[in-house]
Amino acid sequence: MKLQLVADWRRVLRHAWSVRMIALTAIFSGLEVGFSVFADNPPIPRGLFASLSSATTIAAVWCRFVSQKEFRSNGDE
Repeated sequence: MKLQLVADWRRVLRHAWSVRMIALTAIFSGLEVGFSVFADNPPIPRGLFASLSSATTIAAVWCRFVSQKEFRSNGDE
């Protein structure tokens, strides 16, 4: 199986909510690791960013299947 980019990948990167949720997940995951490594007593409850990361991952999957206004010109309704 050969992996291939979609034809309008730049448009997807700019407009897809799933991509935005995945980026937010990466930020939350990085913050969770950063606080656990560099702070003995973090100012936030332990596991907060891990929980937010899980929630945004679920949102990313959901957003992947929802029709978005920016992409309806391709025949989606």
